[in-house]
Amino acid sequence: MARPGHPVSAWPWRGAAYLLTGAVCGLVTLLALVVTAAAGIALALLLIGLPLLAAVALTGLPVAALERRRLRLIDPAAPPLPDPHRTPDTHGPWGWLRTRARERATWRDLAHTVVLATVLWPLDALALAVGLFLPLAVVATPALMATAGDGEEARVVKLWTVTSWSGAWASALLGVVLLALGTYVVGCAAGARAALARLLLTPPETDVRVRELTSSRARLVDAFEAERRRIERDLHDGAQQRLVALTMTLGLARLDAPPGPLADQLTKAHGEAGLVLSELRELIHGIHPQVLTDYGLAAAVADAADRSPTPVDLDLDGLELPDGARPSRAVESAAYFVTTEALANIARHSGADRALVTGAHTAGRLVLEIRDDGHGGADPARGTGLTGLADRVSVLDGRLTLTSPPGGPTLLRVELPCPLENPDRCA
Repeated sequence: MARPGHPVSAWPWRGAAYLLTGAVCGLVTLLALVVTAAAGIALALLLIGLPLLAAVALTGLPVAALERRRLRLIDPAAPPLPDPHRTPDTHGPWGWLRTRARERATWRDLAHTVVLATVLWPLDALALAVGLFLPLAVVATPALMATAGDGEEARVVKLWTVTSWSGAWASALLGVVLLALGTYVVGCAAGARAALARLLLTPPETDVRVRELTSSRARLVDAFEAERRRIERDLHDGAQQRLVALTMTLGLARLDAPPGPLADQLTKAHGEAGLVLSELRELIHGIHPQVLTDYGLAAAVADAADRSPTPVDLDLDGLELPDGARPSRAVESAAYFVTTEALANIARHSGADRALVTGAHTAGRLVLEIRDDGHGGADPARGTGLTGLADRVSVLDGRLTLTSPPGGPTLLRVELPCPLENPDRCA
């Protein structure tokens, strides 16, 4: 605004458009809030008004979204304000409402809406009146005198009366000067108004950093899982196939070799190749089991239970989701490997006769419980892998709790945020 050409630049008109739309939006918002709140309070005893009161609390969401778009009027080249709202953990209106009610951004948007409806829009209207409408009314004095005043007199914004054409043109010239000065008033008001809106709608720096760290951590987890799948495919399609071919070749050579030292060596080599192949298959399965990718978490946990040395009972009906929906790959992988590590710990350390694995999706979270009837006393400090399990769960903002009194039983409970994905997701 310090440049000499400011009055004839696009900035005053962008500022005027911002203030004008702000005044209209604020007035409409005020009327909507008053009517909705009054109807909600009046009908609260009939329970019909409760949804209306909830709608008042959520009014800030569309108003704030509109404000973020209106800020582009001030500076189209400026980066738009980021949307501070998280993606709901579950599909449907209840999941959306639960997520929005727990966010600080929702209440920050509501505070901005209340300020807009009560304080900001009258200031927008006042700045427009002083900086634009009043000077334009003074500029229009000759036209007013020629029409309404029959060429004899004109009342200039009801402040003074002009009775001659020379006075009318002098008023018009004064209006031009006032309009040039008014562009600075409009520009300053629009700039201050936009800065206040950014302050009200932008999350605190700590929230922004937390969101950035959360996003970067999620990207790292996804990249790690993608790399695990790539290694599993390379080993399965490359090294494993070569070992299978080598084992078959050694077996055929052993059959063709005459009895003697050579046949003995071939038999030994064939056996070693078979052991290496078995170990490689176990390694591939431990990196990322194909059953998890193809059939989902319930099938993978059932497969792990079948391979456990300790008998395992399963209650996984709660993991079955409608319409083929599935958790994200990272959540599925973490839940699976936590289960397999817990079953391995039970087999090695607990002395249990049986174990029980239960799983369910509850309120947008995947919950797994692994119980055993062993002697208890599990201690993460003893290096039983519990610390690694807790780290794996915490990366996904999950929670792991362990109850293992001396004498047992032991209960390991895992809760993971579980946004669902479409079944035909990319591999």
